Amino acid sequence: MVIRGRAPLRVSFGGGGTDVAPFCEKQGGAIIGSTINKYAYCSIVPRKDDQIIVHSLDFDMTVKYNTSENYVYDGRLDLVTAALKAMDIKEGCEVYLQCDAPPGSGLGTSSTVMVAMLTAMARWRGIMMDSYAMADLAYQVERQDLRIEGGYQDQYAASFGGFNFIEFHGRDDVVVNPLRIKKDIIHELQYNLLLCYTGKIHVSANIIKDQVQNYEKKDAFEAMCEVKALAYALKDELLKGNLHSFGKLLDYGWQSKKRMSAKITSPQIDMLYEEAIKAGALGGKLLGAGGGGYLLMYCPYNVRHKVAARMEQAGGQLTDWNFELRGAQSWVADDERWQYRQVKVYMPEGAYKFEI
Repeated sequence: MVIRGRAPLRVSFGGGGTDVAPFCEKQGGAIIGSTINKYAYCSIVPRKDDQIIVHSLDFDMTVKYNTSENYVYDGRLDLVTAALKAMDIKEGCEVYLQCDAPPGSGLGTSSTVMVAMLTAMARWRGIMMDSYAMADLAYQVERQDLRIEGGYQDQYAASFGGFNFIEFHGRDDVVVNPLRIKKDIIHELQYNLLLCYTGKIHVSANIIKDQVQNYEKKDAFEAMCEVKALAYALKDELLKGNLHSFGKLLDYGWQSKKRMSAKITSPQIDMLYEEAIKAGALGGKLLGAGGGGYLLMYCPYNVRHKVAARMEQAGGQLTDWNFELRGAQSWVADDERWQYRQVKVYMPEGAYKFEI
């Protein structure tokens, strides 16, 4: 038996950074975004002994625990250690982790991995948790237990899935508003958006720490207020289907967000962005806290191919993707079905056997 958990990565359209304290606690934050068909996976294989063996397939790293020992944060896969501790795992198992994007890509990878782990562990232990409870636990483990700098949006996006407008007033007051968007609008939006890897990852905690320190500065504070207001404007234009206006608002948001911290952009990112705009893109933004990762650019259909070619010529790496409307999921796989066996097929002209 194998228990699997899967959670989708996300793209944010506007409001990024307003979900981080102290702004969200004092002013209230708002973010609009969606999950995409890139995922974090956690697979759990129960063992009959007291060993817990964790395999990070992305980092080619293995860490071993004993269920009789206290979980200690030692810098080796601490996300896993914290999840095991939070879910009170006291049975032997092997845990396999894999993510479709690298850490620091701006797609909320670490929080999504946490949600995938907690989802699989809850399924194994028979614990029922709704999306709010799952997101809240993931936030607690990552931000409070491990003291990793960051906001709220990633845990809630991965848990709920789909298009959401999320309002933040601190941990005990988060409201997720699922957006009912017509399928034609979703299809057209996906066609008009390009996802481009800049070739550089970032350390979001450092950028967020700088943003928090800038909270009292007038220009940075005003920029955060503008970013929040733009989240509401983006929501309205998306629901109405005014996609070109939505694309231009992405540019407004990006220009405002760069004022929140000098670490959010870089000469390489600015160059890629400007090349896309010159080729006909209406707007876009760097995903995540900033500093690297993925650029999301909005391009009218008749210039989409030109923008794509220009960004690739400038060193960007375009990525195939689509929207994912489902949130975190879990299921049980029967590993006995994986075993090779003889396959028989009965046809009118006789029986066929295949040794696999």
